[in-house]
Amino acid sequence: MAKLQPARGTHDLMPADMRRHRAVGDAARRVAGLYGFDEVATPIFEFSDVFRRTLGDTSDIVTKEMYTFVDKGGEEITLRPENTAGVVRAVLSGGLLQQGPLKYFYFGPMFRYERPQKGRQRQFHQIGIELIAVPEPLGDVEVIACGWAVLRALGCADKVALELNTLGDGESRAAYREALVSYLRGHLSALSADSQARLERNPLRILDSKDEGDRRVVADAPRFDEFLTPAAREFFARVRGGLDALGLPYRLNPRLVRGLDYYCHTAFEFTTEALGAQGTVMGGGRYDGLIAEMGGPASHGVGWAAGVERLAMLLAAEPPAPRPVAMVPMGEKAEAAALALADRLRGEGLRVELGYRGNLKRRLEVANRRNARAAVILGEDELARGAAAVKDLDTGGQSEVALDQLGARLAQLR
Repeated sequence: MAKLQPARGTHDLMPADMRRHRAVGDAARRVAGLYGFDEVATPIFEFSDVFRRTLGDTSDIVTKEMYTFVDKGGEEITLRPENTAGVVRAVLSGGLLQQGPLKYFYFGPMFRYERPQKGRQRQFHQIGIELIAVPEPLGDVEVIACGWAVLRALGCADKVALELNTLGDGESRAAYREALVSYLRGHLSALSADSQARLERNPLRILDSKDEGDRRVVADAPRFDEFLTPAAREFFARVRGGLDALGLPYRLNPRLVRGLDYYCHTAFEFTTEALGAQGTVMGGGRYDGLIAEMGGPASHGVGWAAGVERLAMLLAAEPPAPRPVAMVPMGEKAEAAALALADRLRGEGLRVELGYRGNLKRRLEVANRRNARAAVILGEDELARGAAAVKDLDTGGQSEVALDQLGARLAQLR
């Protein structure tokens, strides 16, 4: 029989990995809660049209990366490649838009068929927030500030930089698109095949191409800020002013774009040089046109998403495994008593693991391998006295403790 392996682009999250993931999720959940974002969870699969509407029929995600299949009922289903679309769909399905402002946090797996590499898998995990039905630039500032606070809580703030740009309003974008396409047509032969294909359907994506030839062409392309309307300039100025008021450093990146037309105004990314080529750890922006694109009324949205795997790689220290108390019963009568005693101690908030087999020496060796903080040794003599021997596995000291005082004694060692 062939050796079973996880599917390419997936990986098992064993306890050490899960502690890192949990550290990211718990910190993000706590910080987002301080900003008023409540946690939601949408299904990991949706009708495919949800993503085709939001990501565009010609985007790389839709054409190359989505996991799409027909279910037994004949419906075309897609595993979610990102979660903003699912959250907005949930808002529209639930008729919640009129209750705005809506503030949501999420944490869960996403799926994209792409070449696996460090920090990028076919099943990966994201945290994110969405602020819906808030048109003011103050919303953009708060969303960015929340992202920064999450990174700070994870101890990553000194490893990342905030890059910021504006995509303007619809009028700004239309004027810029026309100027950009005109410029790029004059350099068509110098563009990569992918960028040539994008020229008519999604020209803004050419600005963030990684192809060296594309980058040389783009270096002299028109700048977006030359085409901003007065209203768009004012919006961006207020976003920058809010970030300045918070003392949140940023650098302007005029090549930071979002390819789809429902994106507008603020675009931002937190990037790092600590992960090699996978430099973006958190990205987001304003998507005022998305809700209407999905069939809802005209409304507003801004948010960000961050890759849990990449953030986990940036954690300064390995989250420690919790240290248990080892329950070491010796003899059949002691084993029955140990079950009830362990259950009681767990009810008092202690992590207790039973020693299943072996003599006393063997069970203490297992307890040390599990990095237990203490061992509770329970034999028939101790039971007769209503007590147990508590061995401090850090110091080697041992004392007898009455069973009704055991929880308090072990709490001192925790």
